[in-house]
Amino acid sequence: MDQHVAAPSGVAPLPVATTPKLAARGIAKRYGAVDALLPMDLEVAPGEFLTVLGPSGSGKTTLLQIIAGLTEPTAGRLFIDGRDETHTPAHKRGIGVVFQNYALFPHLTVEENVSFPLQMRRIAAAELRRKVLAALEMVGLGAMLDRFPRELSGGQQQRVALARCFVYEPALIIMDEPLGALDRKLRETMQMEIKRLHRDTGATIMFVTHDQEEALALSDRICLLDHARIEQLGTPQEIYEHPASLFVADFIGISNVLRGRIDGGILVTADGPLPLRPTTATGAAALVIRPEHIEIDPPTGPTIP
Repeated sequence: MDQHVAAPSGVAPLPVATTPKLAARGIAKRYGAVDALLPMDLEVAPGEFLTVLGPSGSGKTTLLQIIAGLTEPTAGRLFIDGRDETHTPAHKRGIGVVFQNYALFPHLTVEENVSFPLQMRRIAAAELRRKVLAALEMVGLGAMLDRFPRELSGGQQQRVALARCFVYEPALIIMDEPLGALDRKLRETMQMEIKRLHRDTGATIMFVTHDQEEALALSDRICLLDHARIEQLGTPQEIYEHPASLFVADFIGISNVLRGRIDGGILVTADGPLPLRPTTATGAAALVIRPEHIEIDPPTGPTIP
């Protein structure tokens, strides 16, 4: 599947046997003359943890808003569990969203905040109570039912937001930079917490971030965006070890880039020639070297004292 080419109109729902949890077909968004999102295809498998990664202005938020139903696409179609949900209102899509600012109701207790989505779905009282208690135990807040958000730390508020999202078992969970407001140590703790919740529940999660370390630590696959298009889609290992472009190589991890020209299997740079593995490539090129790929041999001759 070509992520950069729009799918033709009239795409039929996918067969049940191959139905992904989410399928975007030629999804695009324009604001006047500005392309906020170029036509792209994207699939998310059931139970997958997919991170949408990219710098500011790359199209991450626009893609999230289209999937969540907060913005209408200019072109393309969106399928959830094989159903065309392109024009379905946000509240009918069965998608849970965890925001960076938590979006907790300050006048409601922890229990009341978590029970809110179940109340909106008219869940019976006994079942509602059982689900709320289970969700709060899952995030380690079973003893804080009666506290208000102002009485919680930032990490505890984030756990309440996670419990509120998981409690009604949405078809898809979108996390919009949920850890951006936390300090580094707490952010690392919450990364492990989110990974555990994903493993324990089997939920399908789209995690939106500009933090490459978060993406590498959490993801089954990474969808890397730049300038409103998909630059590369693959596992963290694939993207790190086999970047599809110089942008990907430079954005993910630490890179040393040597530019030059390939001539007869040699990369000719300003610092001298470098032999390459057998290749038929010629012309301008860039050699990307990761720090862990560098080996320093012991000296074999005289050294400067």
